[in-house]
Amino acid sequence: MSEQAKAANITEQAAKGGVLLKLIIFSLSLGIVPISSYFLSEKYVWNGNSNYAAITAVFAANIVLVTYIILSILEDRPPAPAASTDPKKNE
Repeated sequence: MSEQAKAANITEQAAKGGVLLKLIIFSLSLGIVPISSYFLSEKYVWNGNSNYAAITAVFAANIVLVTYIILSILEDRPPAPAASTDPKKNE
């Protein structure tokens, strides 16, 4: 396979999976979720304790990051071959 064909194949796979859209969503989430969890937890959960609110924001950022990593790993796996239901082919 030529280099151009490989590049075209990679581009086609990226377009199918919506990789760029997923990256944009997780990038925004990585900025919005921790900041909002900090201020919301500081006001409503921890009653003004900024240390606990900061820990909450760190956990929220880690959850977003780990979710992105897991989805990226699952996306890179090739699909499993379909099992044949025809009994004659299995013999």
